[in-house]
Amino acid sequence: MRINIVTIFPDFFTDPLSLSIPGRASEAGLVEYRVVDLRDHTHDRHRTVDDLPYGGGAGMVMKPEPFFEAVDELEPEGPVVLLSPRGRVFRHVDAVRFSVQPELTLLCGHYKDVDQRVAEELATDEISLGDFVLSGGEVAALAVTDAVVRLLPGALGDHASASTDSFYERPLLSPPSWTRPPEYRGHRVPEVLRSGDHARIEAFREELSRKITRERRPDLWRQAVDEGWADPEE
Repeated sequence: MRINIVTIFPDFFTDPLSLSIPGRASEAGLVEYRVVDLRDHTHDRHRTVDDLPYGGGAGMVMKPEPFFEAVDELEPEGPVVLLSPRGRVFRHVDAVRFSVQPELTLLCGHYKDVDQRVAEELATDEISLGDFVLSGGEVAALAVTDAVVRLLPGALGDHASASTDSFYERPLLSPPSWTRPPEYRGHRVPEVLRSGDHARIEAFREELSRKITRERRPDLWRQAVDEGWADPEE
């Protein structure tokens, strides 16, 4: 798979993409990263990527031409994603959809906004991490990249580790985890997890998964009920 990231801060990605799972996946040849400096697609001596908004107002708006020319040069085969607070919220199903594509292109906005023609005519998807605003799309691009790359076959040494994550197959949160020591500062690991009774352990974890989903993410719980993963009477 190839992941293209278009940004005015290419150095932002140098270390993160070389570390942990994204780095190991790259070394194994599972993914290739191409980080494109948006300013390389400008045509003035100041390498200008932004301008004043039509109609007035505060802030600067990123110009359309550099984005279009960058994508023209990349000729991507796959989704072109604009990271934007106006986008729909990124979910696990999106990571799965992107992970089976030959190529994924991520467009990082900055300043006040990005010219709407980039969203309407260039991007195939407009994605947000949630109901908050970041200084730019770079952090969001890293989050999307990590979520996608870890799903590539061979990226994780233990596939079972991913298959028990939150959202993997069901709209439910994963249960909490404990490790050694069995007691720390008076707080003990639940006895059932040390019992060796795998059926009881599985039932305990399932109960916790459902409990925290109901309490913390009622939206996910409603989805689980609607999709038949949960009983509305629980």
